[in-house]
Amino acid sequence: MHRSRRLATPEVAVSPEQLSKIGDLAASAGIRRIHMFAWRDLVDIEAGGSEVHAAAVASVWARAGLDVTMRTSWAQGSPPKAVRDGYKVVRKAGRYLVFPRAIGSELAGRHGQRDALVEIWNGMPFLSPLWARGPRAVFLHHHHEKMWPLVLGPKLARLGSVFEQRIAPPLYRGTPIITLSESSREELVHKMGLRAEQVHVVPPGIDPYFGPGSQRSAEPLIVAVGRLMPSKRFDLLIEQASRVRRRVPGLRLVIVGEGYELDTIEALIRNLDAEDWVELPGRVDDEELVELYRRAWLVASASISEGWGMTLTEAAACATPAVATDIAGHRDAVIDGQTGLLAASDEAFANALHDLLTDSEQRARLGAGALAYAQRFTWEATARGALEVLVADALAKGHRPR
Repeated sequence: MHRSRRLATPEVAVSPEQLSKIGDLAASAGIRRIHMFAWRDLVDIEAGGSEVHAAAVASVWARAGLDVTMRTSWAQGSPPKAVRDGYKVVRKAGRYLVFPRAIGSELAGRHGQRDALVEIWNGMPFLSPLWARGPRAVFLHHHHEKMWPLVLGPKLARLGSVFEQRIAPPLYRGTPIITLSESSREELVHKMGLRAEQVHVVPPGIDPYFGPGSQRSAEPLIVAVGRLMPSKRFDLLIEQASRVRRRVPGLRLVIVGEGYELDTIEALIRNLDAEDWVELPGRVDDEELVELYRRAWLVASASISEGWGMTLTEAAACATPAVATDIAGHRDAVIDGQTGLLAASDEAFANALHDLLTDSEQRARLGAGALAYAQRFTWEATARGALEVLVADALAKGHRPR
């Protein structure tokens, strides 16, 4: 997911009582200082759902009184050190050097002492089982098998895939893994060989400012949000929307986000003579994003790999149903036939777009179901759920209150 906001943490509404309980939970296992290792920071121009998730969790933990330090790679135009919403951020080294340099800094104690460590495995892991002692947990949102060929050449893609599927998993057999959905959990177990009992499901939250509101667009409107990268398959979405538009006059498509696929997507739009009905606004502010979700007839995702599909549940909180590919992650973010429609093929995806755009009763029913479903998810529950996994590992390793 590629959200519009990157300079601020997702809005997290947590009562003082809830924060006190989270603080007490951490204290029960002697956890006061947590170090988090992430590939990218929230302010990075390529930040997505993983970064939003990490920032929200870190923010809640910091507000609960924990000392949280997040170590990431350098982010364009941002200082190497900062404090954001109560937790410290250290941004040093590039996309690839961040792995050895972050590990070296941690071993040298440059970020101070820690009681627990959280590693965010985003394609390439930090291999914390080889060098970190004490309580640990890993955020692993989904399996990256289908993404390697899209971002690397054939040889490097094969190497990345082999490392992720065969070499790294055995190293993490004793480490608790936190993922976002049951369908992603099944994929991690069956495709990466992780033990079922070590993989814990903690769904992401939804910012409270996402909610139903203004009138729907007078014309059929599809909204999609995400980084402009191959795995999101915005090219497929545009092509299928072009097919549907022949039967749904006036159809418009708005794709929110930035990324290195922009030139390719713009060329496709020109080739399809779609400049007058496909809009690429780039980044938008929060108010614009919420307004787009509220005005959309549906939100769409043609992605081939997701841990959840946070834009889909953000739109759901605005009572907007979804059409999405039938993949792990999406199967939990969208309840097929209740909050939206899942499509198992390109043709089925186009048919689902058409059916939902031309059936107002179905849109209303799925929109109501989406709104009810979205009310289950809060960032407070996400932060607490992740901490419970970390606390359990600490207690299992004999970590006790000081």
